[in-house]
This record gives sequence, structure tokens and C-alpha cells, in this order.
Amino acid sequence: MSNYALRVPDSLLSAARRLAEADNTSMNQFFVSAIAEKVSAMETAKFFAQRGENADVAAYLAILEQAPDVAPVAGDEIA
Repeated sequence: MSNYALRVPDSLLSAARRLAEADNTSMNQFFVSAIAEKVSAMETAKFFAQRGENADVAAYLAILEQAPDVAPVAGDEIA
């Protein structure tokens, strides 16, 4: 495990302290968790962007055309 000195604006640090305390976690665990969430979100976005580059739009539209034109099931309507 490594150490990293982090400069954090006072207002952000104050909010992080408050949230870490409300979550019953240490500041260290709060920051590690926040970094992990951000890394995960960015890796997921990258994954889907790469998958999208390989998409066959014509095939997608052809499959979509085969979908029946029926009313949504009760409760699935767009509000």
C-alpha cells in the first residue's frame, strides 16, 4: 500500500469529514472508497465506449424493426 499527500480545499474536506462521520468510516476509508467509485465509473464508461465503437448499427436497426408494435404492459408506460 502507498501513501499520497493530498491537497483538498477546506470546503471539500469539511464535506468529506461530515459524510465520513455520517457513514461511520474514517477519512482514509472515505477517500479510498470515493477514488474507487470514480475509477470504476471511468473504466465502465471506457468499456461501453469501446463496445459502442464495434456496434453494427444496421444490424441493431434491423433487429429493432422486428419488434412487434404493441402497447406497453400496464405499469410500463412512459409518463
